Amino acid sequence: MFYWVMKRIFLGPVLKLLFRPWVKGLDNIPADGPAIIASNHLSFSDSIFMPLMVRRPVVFLAKSEYFTGTGIKGRLTALFFRLTNQLPMDRSGGAASAASLTAGMEVLLHGGLLGIYPEGTRSPDSRLYRGKVGVARLALQAGVPVIPVAMIGTDKVQPIGKRLPNIRRIGMIFGEPLDFSRYRDQAEDRDIQRKVTDQIMFELMRLSGQEYVDEYAAVVKLRLAGKAVEPAAAAEPLASPAADAGRGETSPGASQGTPQDMRKADDGGAAAAG
Repeated sequence: MFYWVMKRIFLGPVLKLLFRPWVKGLDNIPADGPAIIASNHLSFSDSIFMPLMVRRPVVFLAKSEYFTGTGIKGRLTALFFRLTNQLPMDRSGGAASAASLTAGMEVLLHGGLLGIYPEGTRSPDSRLYRGKVGVARLALQAGVPVIPVAMIGTDKVQPIGKRLPNIRRIGMIFGEPLDFSRYRDQAEDRDIQRKVTDQIMFELMRLSGQEYVDEYAAVVKLRLAGKAVEPAAAAEPLASPAADAGRGETSPGASQGTPQDMRKADDGGAAAAG
């Protein structure tokens, strides 16, 4: 009820008036049934603007730190995230991440829309980074389509570290659903998980026009901060990267290699419009 009231009566109309979001491809989201919405991640506000424009409720896997804050602000933040259909996602890898993705599976098994950021964290510099394979394993195990969505301009509205947003127009492009049902009996195969993830990232790159970096965003953030790279930063949810991750055989119709390699062979890379 809180989700609906905020979206339709209070927060939603105000945000639409101020930021005038434009949308392409909204009809690519199924009217019913389970699906994963995989998005690039430029800003904290991505989790607000995208569900605002989707007619159906979207349940997001959000970083667990949003749910564990202390003090009044921390408790209010946790309450807001719970009331707006967001679930805590432990990004430390291994069993913790597996438990988090199990919660996401429950959403899909009940016919819902699950929102995921395959990069695992916000981009530190507006480029698109290597995806983690949790999204692939969920899609393969649940047998659901993946709808890629490119968020446009949200990094200008609320850059990392900025509390108050800039008032400017933002947009989003929903791509056609990606069907990976041919791999469903190979859901535990790490090479297949990497192949599926790379195809999702290629579509995000194509839709957004972002430069692709074949490295995990969490690793880059630590390096930029002058900190040692912790194993958890490069951890894959539920599975480790393949030995030659992202450079094996691609699915039919796609070029071989990383999303960056694929882009060079793609004649119609869609740049962000609007």
